[in-house]
Amino acid sequence: MTRLVNGVRRYPLLVATLAVGLVVLALAVADAGPASRWVATAWVVAMIAWNGVDMVRQLLARHVGLDVLALVAMIATLAVGEHVAALLIVLMLTGGEALEDYAERRAARELTSLLDRSPQVAHVVVDPEAGDDGTRDVPVAEVAVGDVLLVRPAEVVPVDCDLLSPAGELDESSLTGEPLPVPVTAGAAVLSGSVNGTQAVRVRATRVAADSQYQQIVALVAQAQSSRAPVVRLADRFAVPFTAVSLLIAGVAWWVSGEPTRFAEVLVLATPCPLLIAAPVAFLGGLSRSARQGVIVKGGAVLERLARVRAVAFDKTGTLTYGRPALEAVVPAAPLGDDELLRLAASAEQYSTHVLAAGIREAAAHRGLSLLAATEAREVATNGVSARIDGRTVVVGKRGFVAGVVTGDVEPPVLAPGQVAAYVAVDGRFAGVLVLADDVRAESAPVVSWLRGHGVAKVAMLTGDAGATARAIAERVGITQVHADLLPADKVRLCAELSPRPVMMVGDGVNDAPVLAAADVGVAMGARGATAAGEAADAVVLQDDLGKVPVAVAIGQQTVRVALTAIWIGIGLSLGLMLVATTGAIPAVAGALTQELVDLAAILYALRALGGALPAFPRVGAGAGGLAGEAGDPAGRAGGRVGGAPGSADVPVAGAPVGSVVGTGARPGMPVA
Repeated sequence: MTRLVNGVRRYPLLVATLAVGLVVLALAVADAGPASRWVATAWVVAMIAWNGVDMVRQLLARHVGLDVLALVAMIATLAVGEHVAALLIVLMLTGGEALEDYAERRAARELTSLLDRSPQVAHVVVDPEAGDDGTRDVPVAEVAVGDVLLVRPAEVVPVDCDLLSPAGELDESSLTGEPLPVPVTAGAAVLSGSVNGTQAVRVRATRVAADSQYQQIVALVAQAQSSRAPVVRLADRFAVPFTAVSLLIAGVAWWVSGEPTRFAEVLVLATPCPLLIAAPVAFLGGLSRSARQGVIVKGGAVLERLARVRAVAFDKTGTLTYGRPALEAVVPAAPLGDDELLRLAASAEQYSTHVLAAGIREAAAHRGLSLLAATEAREVATNGVSARIDGRTVVVGKRGFVAGVVTGDVEPPVLAPGQVAAYVAVDGRFAGVLVLADDVRAESAPVVSWLRGHGVAKVAMLTGDAGATARAIAERVGITQVHADLLPADKVRLCAELSPRPVMMVGDGVNDAPVLAAADVGVAMGARGATAAGEAADAVVLQDDLGKVPVAVAIGQQTVRVALTAIWIGIGLSLGLMLVATTGAIPAVAGALTQELVDLAAILYALRALGGALPAFPRVGAGAGGLAGEAGDPAGRAGGRVGGAPGSADVPVAGAPVGSVVGTGARPGMPVA
């Protein structure tokens, strides 16, 4: 009963048309004379008036829509006395709307599921210092940074947070695509949208809801669902010619036969439901499929531009590379050994949020080195970190910072392109150097190759990094056009100069936001990237996988191809049936029923946008730590060492080590060959 009531509310015009049809049928069976004709005529006239007002508005706005044909067909069938055919046309239009709604909901299922899973309530622990789990429920929007929350089994984590419980297990499949539960330990960063495992856990909020990962994804999904621009454009491209050809065929049939009924019989088969329905169904299917693949595309217009991309520009760090520098060499100065130098440096870097710190800590963990706690620690923004470790003062940072606290020279190592150095001092003496490098993604070269083989004529690199590093990375991935040492404004200018158009820009950091917004299609690597980049981009890759970029392009190409094919199926079948109807072989009532089958064929084909083969690319280990900006940028254009305002910032010693990255830059002035 509830489903029936919902159906009536969702499709009132369809229900009313069916009701009128039953009344007309009952009156005809009861042989009630002209009553059935008058009832059908009255309802059709009402629908003509209803749709006519909207058509006039569109014509006044100089917009010729496909509903002109349906209106003319209803008027023509009434004029020749085919009231049943006229009623069937109304049924076809209202039924088409219902079919479109069903197909849209079917196509947008993945998008809608993200919205449906969005957490609305958070359980705030009343007394975090107490041992109990007494909570009060508050709207997610009211959670403040620092609040301690209880996440119960199988609940969605409401905001970005750090784990306070000793251990937990999370399902991150909706964010990263990882199908297996991920074990986490105390201090680990937990993204909103993750689903908790079988044990309740305590977490501390690190971001408010509006800034958290899942809520940003939900906002992107809502924006994607609301866009219908390419649907209108695709339908309008066929509106005038299809209307003109249909009226011409119907007029010639009337003139040759001398029978006005022939005009109505032809136009009944020219009603434009396939054109009106096929395009939106296909584009919503494409949007849904891209969401299922981990790419949020902000509307069908973006899918259409993705299908036509002819030039692509990539940022380097965090895009073509993993953006997470990993340790490549330990160069100790006597008397320290490799492991002792690394252990001391990693212990100090527990109190840093910089991306190089994450790589150093990861390397120490990989070697099985246990880290030491600091009695005091301080991070100097853009320079490095100083900590009191096991009675010794350990300083880690760029060369100038370390040179300022030691006696004697700080010897720089010989660095290959792409390598960066973190210098270490212990008790005022130079202790050695840790060499790190941001490796190229395993999928980068195959992605560039795939794009070149699928319609992209030019691939370029736009980066703020040093020229030698940029060229070394470009050579490894197969890019020949390299622009390095760029400011954000330089990227915007060069992107505008790229040809052929449209141009797609792929980047990840705050410094990429301007060029992402300026490109014909901006794609943000947003798995852990900056909010600004995601907001400026037309599409956001939710997984840390560059291979999703060609997947989005392939979905765009397939979606446009399916939409156009579905439209041509509808046009071809309609034109063929219209030509047959010129002979009088298809009565008006039969023609109206036949047209319903044409609608169904176009809709079913449009749903093919939900499937099809997609490219796949190799992926291996992605390094350590969080996202980086332009590592080694000599001018510091991509941002500095994060963790505080310029100057010095005290870093709390108590609690778990900081392991997440909240900025996107590397240390300005870090030597890079």
